[in-house]
Order: sequence, then C-alpha cells, then structure tokens
Amino acid sequence: MNPLQLFKCLADDTRLKLVLLVATRKEVCVCDLTDALDLEQPKISRHLAELRNCQVLYGERRGRWVYYQLDANLPSWAQTVIQTTLANNGDFFQEARERLTKLCC
Repeated sequence: MNPLQLFKCLADDTRLKLVLLVATRKEVCVCDLTDALDLEQPKISRHLAELRNCQVLYGERRGRWVYYQLDANLPSWAQTVIQTTLANNGDFFQEARERLTKLCC
C-alpha cells in the first residue's frame, strides 16, 4: 500500500467514518455500523467491501454477520494516520461514535 491508495480509500465520508469507528474498538459488527451511521446495510456493505479491497479493514463472517477490524497487515505509517485522525477529529464522527457506544456497551 502506498499513501495515494490509502487516501483514495479514505476519501469518502462514509468510508472514513467506518474506519474511525472500527479503530475505536477491537472489532465491530456490520449490523452495529449500519445503526451507528444510520445508513442502509447494502450501502455500508459496499463501502466495507471497498475498504477490504484496499486492505484497510479485515472482515470475518460469524453466522449471519461479518465483524470488522483494522487489517493486521496495515503498514505502521497507515495505522499512525488513522490513529492521529481518530485522536484529533472526534467531532467529525461524534454522533456515530455515540450511537455505536450505546449499541455495543
């Protein structure tokens, strides 16, 4: 992965919020992501598929649902970009993060 690939993958509002939400937890179920972002499951799944193709997220199917986490092979510089964005832009996805917290905790 190079910087251009990563930034192209994150250049969409929904995809960026998905990555940041997943980065706040060890893993997140697609059902919780749809509720957190208040979007339809097909739209969320389409964006998650793109993030898997970019090797930013990894998904594991368990029964009916898929659980997502940051890809273990994500380069350290890319992890730093995500963690820095997460630490300095909480207001960008605050509403979705609050909804996720209510769903998961």
